[in-house]
Amino acid sequence: MTNNLLVCSLLVGLLSLGAAGGVQAQSATIGDAPATAADRAADSTAVQPLPWARLSAEQRTALARFEGEWDSLPAQRQNRLVRGADRWLAMDPERRTAARERFERWQDLPPEQRRLARERLRQFQDLPPEERARVRESFRKFQQLPPEQRRKLRERWQRATQAERQRMLEQRRQRLEQRRLQQQQRSPNN
Repeated sequence: MTNNLLVCSLLVGLLSLGAAGGVQAQSATIGDAPATAADRAADSTAVQPLPWARLSAEQRTALARFEGEWDSLPAQRQNRLVRGADRWLAMDPERRTAARERFERWQDLPPEQRRLARERLRQFQDLPPEERARVRESFRKFQQLPPEQRRKLRERWQRATQAERQRMLEQRRQRLEQRRLQQQQRSPNN
């Protein structure tokens, strides 16, 4: 049950910010992104500093605001910034525009909301792969809903007390279990 609450909390947090991945891609180029699972894995190995001169012209342009302090940055941060710049450079113009807009919304959030969003992202990254896939699928389904329905669902969740949220999650779990049992009964293997 606690995992279900965590999953829904993560989902609502991500929904209220827009797609976190796009925020990360843009903010990584300017150094504000929380570390992704790939970043943490890369950071856990011995990382060598990257001299500014070894960066491509495109990477230097994307990371221009760090030029003066580049040599004093820890090697792990340099590598994380370069990976973020590479993600940014790989985006088409529409995705860059969307990422910029999400980043501007991110910058407008109060520090406490940003802290909570980073915490939720870390919690999401720490979920087992099957749970992350379930959250992503729920997010995908949510995004396909009409905007008005998404807004109403967000507001309902945000107004709900902890007990009401638990009840909603339990009802959802029961519906999913009923569907699973019905599918098993219809299956020719039974």
